Amino acid sequence: MKSAYELAMERLEASDSESPKPLTDGQKAHLSEIDAIYKGKIAEREIFLHGALTTAQANQKWEEVELIQKQIQSERTRLEEEREEKKEEVRKKTI
Repeated sequence: MKSAYELAMERLEASDSESPKPLTDGQKAHLSEIDAIYKGKIAEREIFLHGALTTAQANQKWEEVELIQKQIQSERTRLEEEREEKKEEVRKKTI
């Protein structure tokens, strides 16, 4: 016979749809693939923008340097947010 505490915990778990469910192997593989893709995208953008940054620094265009640095940060943030959205979609799917 279960105690009142155990029964309450079972009801709580059953009603808690927000609780994380274990990931399947397929989901884990998909999450790893998303990480790899976005790691490459971030690196690609940073390499491109660092080239422009180096050119601006060499030409002593300090306002342009500041703009490029801000762009690097915003691109990284945007891509990281996009990556997390895609990963969250995978986590919510049940396979």
